[in-house]
Amino acid sequence: MSILKEMADAVVAGDVEACRALAEKAVAEGMDPVKAIQGGFSAGMDRVGRQFECGDMYLPEMMQAADAMNAGVAILKPHIESQQNGLIDSGKVLLATIQGDMHDIGKNIVKILISTAGFEVIDLGRNVMVSDIAERAEEEVVDVLGVSALMTTTMGYMPEVVEELEELGIRDRIIYLVGGAPVTEEWAREIGSDGYASDAAEAVRVVKELVRKKA
Repeated sequence: MSILKEMADAVVAGDVEACRALAEKAVAEGMDPVKAIQGGFSAGMDRVGRQFECGDMYLPEMMQAADAMNAGVAILKPHIESQQNGLIDSGKVLLATIQGDMHDIGKNIVKILISTAGFEVIDLGRNVMVSDIAERAEEEVVDVLGVSALMTTTMGYMPEVVEELEELGIRDRIIYLVGGAPVTEEWAREIGSDGYASDAAEAVRVVKELVRKKA
């Protein structure tokens, strides 16, 4: 069994100690920490998210899985940061999980990778009201707004963010990105967002590209 599969399985099982041990093993073996997070821990949370949405897993189990993943990520994060020394600030990014949605693991991974890529990150957390997201985007004068959703029932709020930004008169100056398990590139285009990312690593690439184009 590969170490990435072991990581994913440990997350699904909610095994904190196993996640820590596997993260330390990955570091010792010289594995790319981003690959370990994306291919191992994040892959496990993707499975957890699908089980949760289908009713095969309940909130306490999901939170236990999240704690396990966070324990592993905490060990890997310093090694990501050590690879990014010397980066200058590239802009300000606001992140939030949309209202009605309690899942923020994917957003948290994006936060880690975006911050180590040289961006200032403001994290509003999970279950954030659409109006609060837009108001903070205006207040903080952010360059990028990233919103995530786990469930199809909550992704329906994503186009409302566009409407709120337009009402505040700040839509044109903000790069609005969406992501999460049920979100597709087609949906992102349909609601008028500026981009879409299927995972955290892609989110970093998309943000860098769009910020560069807008500069």
